Amino acid sequence: MNSTWQLDSLYTGFDAPELIADLKKAESIHEKYRPLLDALEAASIDPQKGIETYLSYLIEDSKLLRTLSAYGHLNFSVNSKSQEALTLVDKTQTASNHLTEFQVRFKKWFSTGDISSKLSEMAEASALIDAHHFYLEDMKAQSRYLLSANEEVLIAHLKTTGSDAFETLQRKASSQLMVDIHLHGETKKLPIMAVRNLAYEADPALRKLGYEAELNAYRQHEEISAAALNGIKGEVLTLSKLRGFDSPLDETLFNARLSKKTLDAMIGTMEDYLPMFHRYLKLKAKALGHEKGMPFYDIAAPLEGSSKSYTIEEAKLFVVKNFGKFSSDLATFAQRAFDNRWVDFEPREGKVGGAFCSNIQSIGESRVLLNFNGNFKNVLTIAHELGHAFHGDRLRCESILNTGYPMPLAETASIFCETIVRKAAMEEADDDFKCLILENRLQGAMQVVVDILSRYYFESKVFEVREDHPLSVNEFKSLMEEAQLKAYGDCVDPELLHPYMWLNKPHYYYAARNFYNFPYAFGLLFATGLYAIYLERGDAFLNDYDTLLKATGKMSVESVCAVVGVDPTTKDFWETSLKLIEKDVDLLESILSQKSDIM
Repeated sequence: MNSTWQLDSLYTGFDAPELIADLKKAESIHEKYRPLLDALEAASIDPQKGIETYLSYLIEDSKLLRTLSAYGHLNFSVNSKSQEALTLVDKTQTASNHLTEFQVRFKKWFSTGDISSKLSEMAEASALIDAHHFYLEDMKAQSRYLLSANEEVLIAHLKTTGSDAFETLQRKASSQLMVDIHLHGETKKLPIMAVRNLAYEADPALRKLGYEAELNAYRQHEEISAAALNGIKGEVLTLSKLRGFDSPLDETLFNARLSKKTLDAMIGTMEDYLPMFHRYLKLKAKALGHEKGMPFYDIAAPLEGSSKSYTIEEAKLFVVKNFGKFSSDLATFAQRAFDNRWVDFEPREGKVGGAFCSNIQSIGESRVLLNFNGNFKNVLTIAHELGHAFHGDRLRCESILNTGYPMPLAETASIFCETIVRKAAMEEADDDFKCLILENRLQGAMQVVVDILSRYYFESKVFEVREDHPLSVNEFKSLMEEAQLKAYGDCVDPELLHPYMWLNKPHYYYAARNFYNFPYAFGLLFATGLYAIYLERGDAFLNDYDTLLKATGKMSVESVCAVVGVDPTTKDFWETSLKLIEKDVDLLESILSQKSDIM
């Protein structure tokens, strides 16, 4: 059984003739745009024909660049020492940057009143334009925040040696970190992610040991990460102001196609339900024997007597079987992903931490990275990431220009698939396993609501302070602890927080994806509400679910929600989802109470 992914569907190697030919082609793709844009701006070509030609070029070139960048990034993700991978990523990004001038020129040309006002008329006459109606309207909206073509080109090139370079530096420093740790009577050198995975061990001594070793290890590159984060956030602030946004959050909401009214309704409801999550953590702290509140190293701890481990094969069978209870189509898709080795399972030196899914629409496939260690949470992570892959599969027949769904909708299918597996597992579980499933559900929900709030508070404050000065390591640590106390309240031990959460979460270092936190909360609560609708409607929901996923790349968030009759701008919908989570808190409390009575 091979637990690593295969990338031959992309290229057979960095020296493959196909890759060399594609890279050479990519380096010159921009050349055909100049005569087209010159003709459009001189009004020497029919506007409809010009738009069709531009869209055709962009579709073809987006597929090419996506294939090349995916191969580079995926190789780097499992071997962060690969210079070949970094070189390919850099060359692909440079080729993409060469398109910036022409994309800006097209957006500005298209956004003139005479052209954009005729869009509906041209869409009626052209199937290609009609298929990209939303894409073009969105482009018009983006043009309000564009600088000149020369400035945009300069920014694109400078980002390569600015925020992109800082992100790469931090990823290399964190993923290559090896930790000396004394385990089972001997000192071992383990990858940082293997040390972090000790947080899920049944032995409390191992959990505490992992936490202490992790914090000590981060001191090795805290200054590097602080410098990288300061550089990235400083660049973001500068560009956000130059483009005319009120703040990085304002820019994030615009790019996410999400209204501030929706965000405020969701955040406000999450804050209203914090006491419910605090009750859950106090229950767990009591069960684990903590009197002063939960130490951070035990937040992810399994409850006593409820541990269950899986081999990779057992986990795959479990996921496919339970996917089938929702949809045979979903189960067949998951089996295809396993059979074709789309998944890289186990942690190893040089492999990045966490988990992700990379949808590669240009070849109609996905790749999933995991750091699997056999616990039930890892099984749910498989379901989660395959949900992302399934979302990509639903978009497979769409134009690649219509597959860029906004971040708040990115977690819809993944959380939904998690919910499918969890609910199916509950039906066949005994009380001990139900306790594990409930605990995993609530731990995940707590992370996505409470911890996400702490990250939202932290990032908001970082931007506020960064406007005045670069932050020191101690400032980053203090802001993180303040944010954690604000979100977790009195249910955690204030002496045992996680001051380095800003360092181990790669999302903070994505200059193009600021506030990469609240979309996860949106995904959890939206998917939870969707699952409630599914329970009401049964199989009749499946077609609407497919329609919703296919629409995510060509609608605003509020419009996608409307497909299933949801209004996210009020607290009502979010309360419905959080009340479902509250029922799980009540059930866990009941099970723990019964166990206590028996003991």
